[in-house]
Amino acid sequence: MHTPLARIVIVDDSDSVLRYLTHLVTKFFGEGAAIAFSDPLAALPWCLVNEVDLIVVDNVMPGLSGLQMIEKLRQQGCNTEVPIVMVTTCDTKDVRYTALQVGATDFLQKPVDRIEFMTRLNNLLQLGRHIREAREHAAHLADEVRKATRSILEREREAILALSCAAEFRDNETGSHLVRMATSCRIIGLNLGLGEDDIELLFGAAPMHDVGKIGIPDHVLLKPGKLTEEEREIMMTHAQIGWEILSKGKSRLMQMGADIALCHHERWDGTGYPNGLAGTDIPLPARICAVADVFDALISRRPYKEPWPVDDALAFLIENSGTHFDPACVDAFMKDVELVLHILGKFTPDEELAGFRVLR
Repeated sequence: MHTPLARIVIVDDSDSVLRYLTHLVTKFFGEGAAIAFSDPLAALPWCLVNEVDLIVVDNVMPGLSGLQMIEKLRQQGCNTEVPIVMVTTCDTKDVRYTALQVGATDFLQKPVDRIEFMTRLNNLLQLGRHIREAREHAAHLADEVRKATRSILEREREAILALSCAAEFRDNETGSHLVRMATSCRIIGLNLGLGEDDIELLFGAAPMHDVGKIGIPDHVLLKPGKLTEEEREIMMTHAQIGWEILSKGKSRLMQMGADIALCHHERWDGTGYPNGLAGTDIPLPARICAVADVFDALISRRPYKEPWPVDDALAFLIENSGTHFDPACVDAFMKDVELVLHILGKFTPDEELAGFRVLR
């Protein structure tokens, strides 16, 4: 079966004009190229659900004028790259200006000249093809850029995770803490309505929260008992150390990681460290990480403490919402707490948590 060179819709309530234009299109572009409608109310829905290369529409028609049809086509989703030619007996500037405003591409005046008609249509079809090819090429390039960017981000995240694990290893922790904490951050971010890109950045940056511990002496970091005031002051410097390590990076991932490292021990009421920030002055990623990190720390075994029961840890988050934690972040955590517990259980040995409820 012969495939037409183009699909051209012709809409005109005059049978003689419709037959004439259909004949011209068929002769030049082949059988099946012309899709003819004498009723604009039938043509409109057909054009909205079918792929066409060009539309030729009369202006003065019963039920729906050419201007109205063009406006509805553009408003209801007809691709702006599809050329629309309006055929009219009126050559006033007002009609042309209005047609352009509603989305017409070109004009033809009745009686339609055969040579002019075919030349205009051919030029518009070629222009439409060039635009589509350029758009497809741009989309292909954009897809290649996304793939390359994703590959770079994955390598960056691998390096960051290795660095973060090095800090956690010194603290007698395993990489499972990083995965649990980052996963909780992702769920909180999702329930806060963050965009997909920001959630993925948060998931990649969250494991860097304690990277500054790599600079804390062993006698402080690994001390099994309560820290002295002097030792506590040393421990608190890990936030600044983490920021100094990460802030040198120029990527969004590293910059978010630097903010989290510096601010995840700030408190909503301004009593945290290192800078005593309060409320929304604390970067949102750090506020999210504060909830996820404290919860995971409470339910995990540490050299200086036994793990808390899950219900006690949840109660702690709720009791400290609005003082230690951003209330919105606590609410976002609690909204899907069963999902959080289910996912965290996949990365945690049973004996590591007390009273951990893995939901089936």
